Amino acid sequence: QVQLVESGGGLVRRGGSLRLSCAASGFTFSIYAMSWYRQAPGKERELVAGITSTGSSTNYADSAKGRFTISRDNAKRTVLLQMNSLKTEDTAVYYCNAYLGTTVVPLRNYWGQGTQVTVSS
Repeated sequence: QVQLVESGGGLVRRGGSLRLSCAASGFTFSIYAMSWYRQAPGKERELVAGITSTGSSTNYADSAKGRFTISRDNAKRTVLLQMNSLKTEDTAVYYCNAYLGTTVVPLRNYWGQGTQVTVSS
């Protein structure tokens, strides 16, 4: 059974930090690209950060560059999102995603249940 379990969300003041964690099970974690997405109320889900299967390459949304860092540990089957200098507009539900395939041909696409991040002013 495929599972992606996010943790680490919560309430933090503006300028603070949080570290999100995603624990994966039920699939071959090391061959999947992993990403963090977020969805704020009334908005579409958007990509925050992604990392390749080996961890050799990462990409970030413009809003996350310089503040967020994605990393993974294939031995522990986890992916992290370190979020610093948080802003109120970072408030959203954050989702872990596991993806196998190309941009044209998706083979597998898994989602976690999400973790709430709330940044107060």
